[in-house]
Amino acid sequence: MNLDDEQHIPAISSPLNPDAPTSRTRKAPAREQREKKESLKKREAKGVDTTRSSTPDTQTHTKKSKKIEKPPDVVRPVRYYTKPPSQSDFDAPRQPIFNPILTKANREFSECFEHISNKKSFRYTNCIADPGFPSSRWFRQTDAEPFQPRFSFQEASSHILFDSTGRSITTEKGFRMARANVCAREGRWYYECKILSGVKPPPQEISPVPNDSTFTEGGHVRLGWSRREANLDTPVGFDAYSYGLRDVSGQKIHLSRPKDFAPANESLCEGDVIGLELTLPSLALHRKVVEGSYNKAVDVSDDLDPHPAAEAPDCVRDRVPIRYKGVVYFEQFEYSSSKDLEDHMNPAPSLSNAAVAAKDAAATAPPNPNHPSVALRTLPFSSIKIYKNGKLLGTPYTDLFAFLPPASKAPAQQGARDGLDDGMLGYFPAVSVFRGGAAEINFGPDFWCPPSDLSTAKGDDGQDADSNDMGGGASNLAPRDPKTQSQHAHGKNSRLRGMGERYIEQIAEDIVYDLVDEVDFWMLDLIENPDAAEIDGASTQKAQSASTATDMETVEGITQLGGGGGEIKEIVQEEE
Repeated sequence: MNLDDEQHIPAISSPLNPDAPTSRTRKAPAREQREKKESLKKREAKGVDTTRSSTPDTQTHTKKSKKIEKPPDVVRPVRYYTKPPSQSDFDAPRQPIFNPILTKANREFSECFEHISNKKSFRYTNCIADPGFPSSRWFRQTDAEPFQPRFSFQEASSHILFDSTGRSITTEKGFRMARANVCAREGRWYYECKILSGVKPPPQEISPVPNDSTFTEGGHVRLGWSRREANLDTPVGFDAYSYGLRDVSGQKIHLSRPKDFAPANESLCEGDVIGLELTLPSLALHRKVVEGSYNKAVDVSDDLDPHPAAEAPDCVRDRVPIRYKGVVYFEQFEYSSSKDLEDHMNPAPSLSNAAVAAKDAAATAPPNPNHPSVALRTLPFSSIKIYKNGKLLGTPYTDLFAFLPPASKAPAQQGARDGLDDGMLGYFPAVSVFRGGAAEINFGPDFWCPPSDLSTAKGDDGQDADSNDMGGGASNLAPRDPKTQSQHAHGKNSRLRGMGERYIEQIAEDIVYDLVDEVDFWMLDLIENPDAAEIDGASTQKAQSASTATDMETVEGITQLGGGGGEIKEIVQEEE
């Protein structure tokens, strides 16, 4: 037996290997080199204390323990201790006061006051005290009358005039904007806007007023879709946060740059009904874009109705109840504009060739789903279609800007936390009016001029196409036959729906978010003080201790993202 054969023979004999060499032994592992210590005399000569300690240092003689990783922090809303609610806080919030100003198109328009309006870096929503939410400091979200999809009284310029339904607006000033109280986040959505007063039809066109080439008797209207960061004192399409359509020549306008869109420069005149269809990809694909994991070669299509995930991303709302003129509102930080989008709107002057060559070419690339700047990333499969009196005019916009964090950023203020989605980020129906221009919106279900695919969104039996999924979702698991079903013929997100349906969904989402926050805060109370937190919500001990505290005292120990936090200071005080 040669040396090579011996190396492949097992060292231990067995029934399958009785001829194993008995003389072969396993080589002992090499001993670890011990650290050489100085002698006692050398240490005495150096002046080192040689007294033996009564307790030996176990750290140097024991094996190193494994490093235990700290569990990841749970990002939850910041909770504030406030005084217990008064009796009037349990009543539904009152409707704003309307002061009639003018009558136009057989509608009475009024100034809306005695309510709070959104300001820069701050957003306000109605809330109400509820005895079923003690751990949330008794308050939950609600809305004021009229209870329907409409223009938001908080999301409108102070110069906007409303009718009694909240669906028609006008102004006597320059361009001012109003956004709806409902937003789209994914799927296909549709709403209509009727021009009540604006550019006159060609047979009745009125010549401009002398010395003012931009003014006509009927005023002007612009309409489209807007994000929350868009300035309300500007027209739709003024910046990168909104996409608009002009009534003059039917031009599309974005970044304040009008471009021809309507055939033969056809204007949008009084009496015209303009339909706006918005298509947004699924939130799953949206998150791939903002997280930087979108791959054009892999994500070749978007399934607007994917199978529901086991766990959905959190929606975190940092809100504090404040009182303004006898009404309680939730105050929270509003998302701020991005410098990258501002630079995209107003690019810097052209530099020298050497300077341009030195700059990173990727940073100066046009917006795309993989842009280095998250704010400049666009959503694949997103688009806006325009209809006029039921007839499709075309698709003026594709690849809309992403809006999920970090594409939307928190303001640079103490206490604001970045990277959080409050559940109301998206694109809102928006209309801007100019000097007497007036418009009315319609969110359905009874549309004036619905497109054909919207009218066929219901099945032959008159029920919703996805009504059969309510029993257990079995139809979602069934295979889809591409021969019998088109790309957008299945699932509620894949079919075109009116924004009125989205309004109902949004209410359900707000209820779920409030319940999740209440259960989360109740668990925190149970951990901190098991005797005070009871399952029936009778946390009397904490409520009494909170009543002696300051109005806005932050709860200690609440996990906050990135070390941010602090208290949100009350900027509006109750008038005595």
